[in-house]
Amino acid sequence: MTLFLHELKRDRIKLIVWTAAIASMLLISIVIYPQMTSQMNEMGDMFSQMGGFSQAFNMDKVNFGQFGGYFAVECGNVLGLGGAFFAALLGIAALAKEERERTAEFLLTHPVSRTYVVAQKLLAVAAQILILNLAVAAAAVLGSLAIGETIDAKLFFDVFLGYLLMQLEIGCVMFGLSAFLRGNGLGIGLGAAFVLYFMNILANLTDDAAFLRYITPFSYADGTAIVSSGGIEVKYLIPGIAFAAAGVVAAFVQYNRKDIRA
Repeated sequence: MTLFLHELKRDRIKLIVWTAAIASMLLISIVIYPQMTSQMNEMGDMFSQMGGFSQAFNMDKVNFGQFGGYFAVECGNVLGLGGAFFAALLGIAALAKEERERTAEFLLTHPVSRTYVVAQKLLAVAAQILILNLAVAAAAVLGSLAIGETIDAKLFFDVFLGYLLMQLEIGCVMFGLSAFLRGNGLGIGLGAAFVLYFMNILANLTDDAAFLRYITPFSYADGTAIVSSGGIEVKYLIPGIAFAAAGVVAAFVQYNRKDIRA
């Protein structure tokens, strides 16, 4: 557990900053809801009639006049994309930073196996993603209580579970890729998260790109889709679990045979 705690301490500033930013943005979005309720029905009608734009973001599937629909859209905008970027940054740096920061020699001279190192770093990535989501969920509850609105318990659970699973998938895939890198993978991580987000938009726009829903985790974690379908669509979740597992396996295999530069 020493390495696990060391990783948490090492990334604590990153975790605090991203958690505070995402939680505060979602909290602000919830708090301003009462001032927007008089315009919500008109906005909902407007968005539902904007053709391709509405389809791209599933805005034609929810009712903005209801707090549940508004929450699903705002949560998706804030936690969906922000959480994906955070998970990608954590995962892509996890195994590569020892070589980049020239700390590999110090770490690997300790009486621990490489398998242990990978396992502890993976747990640290998962723990930080979980902490961020718990903090954001708490902020959402406080915000809804502050304005006197209630969120359907099942909807709340499904939306946050979807985004948590999506972030874990992205984190695991980037974690596996991190084992192959030696330098800074910041651009790769952010780029991959954005491409996956864009894939979901394409899949919503045209049936010719519908197959992309089986590739991007945003398909099962889209808050508006969860509201309209009544839950997470398992047919899109199963490939996501497979991608996450492949990333984890790749990390263990590659890191154990990698020639690590001190």
